Amino acid sequence: PPSLNMLTLNAMVAAQSVLVPLQCEFFALEGLSQLLSTIEQVKGSLNPALDIQGIVLTMFDARNNLSSQVDADVRSHFDGLVYDTVIPRNVRVSEAPSFGKPALLYDHKCSGSLAYMQLAGELVRRERARQAA
Repeated sequence: PPSLNMLTLNAMVAAQSVLVPLQCEFFALEGLSQLLSTIEQVKGSLNPALDIQGIVLTMFDARNNLSSQVDADVRSHFDGLVYDTVIPRNVRVSEAPSFGKPALLYDHKCSGSLAYMQLAGELVRRERARQAA
């Protein structure tokens, strides 16, 4: 989340895990370190069971070197936490909220929607593997 307000903190206190969406932009990396610090504080005092489910790279633009650099940096520091699926920057996904629809209902064939479906499958596979362990 761009800001950690009381609602966000309450959600962390009640949650079992956190799935972190991370925009492939420079300032998002700074926000990630703040978020991880907050998660550790919540774990230490209010919700010791809180776990980081994973990190999802979003708004990835293959034409932009910065996106690739953020991808490489995050994977080098948080390798096991970063999902293989990367959500691309996609106009159709950006348009969907202005039409009052989720991306999958707005355009289920666009690259962003397909990536979110792929992410859902990866999330389910990871959760099943975690439960089996």
